Amino acid sequence: MKLYHGSNMRVEKPDLQRSKPFKDFGQGFYLSDNYKQAEDLAIVKVEQMRRGEVVVNEFDFDESVLSSGELSVKVFDDYSEEWAEFVLTNRNNKISQPSHTYDIVYGPIADDGVNYQLRRYLGGIISLQRLVEELKYAKGITFQYFFGTDKALQKLKAL
Repeated sequence: MKLYHGSNMRVEKPDLQRSKPFKDFGQGFYLSDNYKQAEDLAIVKVEQMRRGEVVVNEFDFDESVLSSGELSVKVFDDYSEEWAEFVLTNRNNKISQPSHTYDIVYGPIADDGVNYQLRRYLGGIISLQRLVEELKYAKGITFQYFFGTDKALQKLKAL
């Protein structure tokens, strides 16, 4: 299967140390099986960084790894309260240690307004059920792959 990573530069070998913390599934390397989604994220990255160019990096990934038992994998098939709590824990993690030990996580992308919604939930303004609804990506359900360990990154082959 082909996976795509949108960036402002070519990525031959992903480096977890360069990954930003406090993302949906934690600090890791994020990919999509949707080229357009990766391209859109690359455009945003270039605009934010104000340098580089739009690059959609392509990787080959044997998806049988997800069910082989070789790696620790968490799958969220849809938006759910469990997914929202997982995103909340990772987005709100104030310590330097990861909040989970999964090598790979697959699940929906949270909407860009996630930080605002998380503050509302933590402040008791909205319920967990409402948080799930608020975090749904405005453009419809789109999924992401999180690779959070070097062991997982070894399963990606740059194309």
